Amino acid sequence: MATTNTTTKMLSMKLLIDRNAKRLLFAEASKDAVDFLFSLLALPLAAAVKLLGKDDIAGSVGNLYGSVESLDCTYVLPGPAKDALLRPAVPSSPDGAALLRLPPPPPPPHGRSLVMYRCTSIFNSSCRTYITDAYGKACPTCGNQMAAAAQYLPPAGGQVAAAAGFVQGVVTYTVMDDLTVTPMSAISSFTLLNAFAVTDLAALQEKTVQLGYNEGLEILMASLQSKTVLTDVFLGRKGPGGGCGGDARSGAYSLFA
Repeated sequence: MATTNTTTKMLSMKLLIDRNAKRLLFAEASKDAVDFLFSLLALPLAAAVKLLGKDDIAGSVGNLYGSVESLDCTYVLPGPAKDALLRPAVPSSPDGAALLRLPPPPPPPHGRSLVMYRCTSIFNSSCRTYITDAYGKACPTCGNQMAAAAQYLPPAGGQVAAAAGFVQGVVTYTVMDDLTVTPMSAISSFTLLNAFAVTDLAALQEKTVQLGYNEGLEILMASLQSKTVLTDVFLGRKGPGGGCGGDARSGAYSLFA
C-alpha cells in the first residue's frame, strides 16, 4: 500500500456547532490551519484577484485589475511595470498554493499538465522572460505571438515546500467565525460557551472540515466580503440529505436540519 506524504495532506479544523441556536460557535485549529489563515495577510491584493478571478471579487477591485489588463502599451508602461500590477512578485508557486500554505490545486481534467507559452521570437532574449497560459497572446516586448509551448512541471510529488510558518505548533488555536485567532485552552473554551449563553451542552455538535486548495480560495474570498467566514464557507450550503451532514471536502453543510 502506498504511503501518504504528510506535506500533501488536507488541512482540517473542528467546528463547534450549537444545533439549538443554529449557529457556529467557534473552530479548533492546528498550527497548519492557522498558518494558512495568517498567510492571507501576506498576499498582495493583485495576487488575490488573480487567484479568485476578477469577475468574482466583490466591489470594484476586479474592475481595476481588468482595466490594467485591457489597456495596452499606449497607456500602461509595458513589461515589468504592467507585470508588477497584474502578477506581483510573491514567494509562491504559479498556482498560489505555496504562498497560501495549502495543498496544491486539483490536477487538470484527464490528468493533463498545465501548458504555458513563450514568445516565438528567437532574436530578443528579453522575450524569453515572459510566459503565459493564453495561447497567442502578444509578447509585451516585441508584440509577436506567444505560441511556443512550455510545459509546467510541478514540484516532485506535488509537495508544497516545507517552511517554519507563522505560529508555534505547541498549542491548539481557537478560530472565531470572523477569523479572530486566539490560543485555545479549557478555560477559554468554557468562557466562550458562557459568552454565547450555551445552556444545553447536549445540543453541541463537533464537525471536522477539511481545507484544500478550493476551500482555501473560498475562505480568501469570504474574508474580503464577510464577518462570518467559516459559516459562509462550511455551513452556508445545503449538504446531501440535509442537516449538518454533507461532504466536508466541498464545504457542503447547512446549519439547518
